[in-house]
Amino acid sequence: MNYIDLFAGCGGLSLGFESVDFELVFAVEKSPMAAETFYHNFIKNIKNQNEWDEYLKTSDEEKISKKLFVGETLSLLQKPELLEKVKSKIGELDLIVGGPPCQGFSLAGKRNPKDHRNILPWQYLEYVDIFKPKAVLMENVLGMRQNFNKHNEKSPFKQIKQYLEECEPKYIVQELQLNAMHYGVAQHRPRVMLLAIREDIARKKNIFALDDIWKSEDYYEEKEFSPLCPIPTVKKDEYFTVKDALSDLLYEKESIYINKVNFGSGFDKVIKISLNKNTILNQVERKHTEIVTLRFRIYQYLSNLKVSSKIFNLSAEYKSTNDIKLLDEIKNMLNNCKFPAKSLDGKLIANNKEVLLDLILELGTKKHSQRSLKLNLPSPTVVSVPDDVIHPMYPRTVTVREQARFQSFPDYFEFRSKETTGGEKRKTEVPQYTQVGNAVPPLMAREIAKLIKELLS
Repeated sequence: MNYIDLFAGCGGLSLGFESVDFELVFAVEKSPMAAETFYHNFIKNIKNQNEWDEYLKTSDEEKISKKLFVGETLSLLQKPELLEKVKSKIGELDLIVGGPPCQGFSLAGKRNPKDHRNILPWQYLEYVDIFKPKAVLMENVLGMRQNFNKHNEKSPFKQIKQYLEECEPKYIVQELQLNAMHYGVAQHRPRVMLLAIREDIARKKNIFALDDIWKSEDYYEEKEFSPLCPIPTVKKDEYFTVKDALSDLLYEKESIYINKVNFGSGFDKVIKISLNKNTILNQVERKHTEIVTLRFRIYQYLSNLKVSSKIFNLSAEYKSTNDIKLLDEIKNMLNNCKFPAKSLDGKLIANNKEVLLDLILELGTKKHSQRSLKLNLPSPTVVSVPDDVIHPMYPRTVTVREQARFQSFPDYFEFRSKETTGGEKRKTEVPQYTQVGNAVPPLMAREIAKLIKELLS
């Protein structure tokens, strides 16, 4: 079966689909940085930077023939002759997948329906109109389902669903809310998706959609589901954890997680890199100042005692207000601490409560989201800027590879371009950490791919 991947990023969706024998027609990715990772893993092993720079200079037609168009989805739509060539060459298209950039939909940002980024989902639908695929899969954040109440408009999610149900040809559309941890991924990552099957196919095969959204957690509660709902692969409360994902990096033994999910099955034939699969790529440990390292050690120590990291926020507030009530609150939070207080890597933090209190007052910060990972829980949602996520055992932030483990990328998938960026460049650049954070977890994508393959077979 063949597919087109729009807003492809580094290739999380493609990795899942190609691992069950879907064949890429072409992918579209705006960022040269993310596209470099896609090219390197799916098309050709990049031996030097010059090779990639030369690819970027090739014509649009050549990029399409090589299966990776680096540029805006709109710029390709403005070249209908190229798309018509592809269409005539492949005949009928099985599937279009993609996750249009979600900042404009996110509950965390300003939700204005006139946000120029919100045009991108409609560009996605133009490709649907042109190719009329048998199936459509669109992925996004939960906020995509929220109405624009201030602007009296439906949510983009509902508008897109309605469009697919009414366009020609029509589609049967299932709204989905899936959590990656239900599909073998060591990460709590809820996302919404639209899975649509062309109506003529759906009618023949008696494929129907539920009236309301189906959540993967509904499966554990034995609620109704339709043929368009991907069934979870992990039993309730047996989800993979941070410890499972990182065990070989923590204890110098083989990873339980990697063996259990069997990354080699399907994924290894997709990735065209001749590497020893035991090589750990992108595992560059972050360096921090002594003060930051000390704060991280205290975070980990307090986290094990179930003391909230917000104690540092209270400390920063106390320093600016000298409010005695805040000081009492901080002291009370330390009542269950045991001394001498030692970090997880064996370093002495404080001999008594007074010294620990002084350190916390000295190291107060207004950062609200810094937290230490819990070994026996799935990772929280992997984000594009991991500055606030602290390793569960070592006093540092996590590496690109560790984040990739939480996303379920196999170790022989290599992330390219620079590791990270900062300042204004964060608005335009897509370095390795951002590539990982923006991706669809390949293991979850693979389960959806299996379902679509079965529906279309």
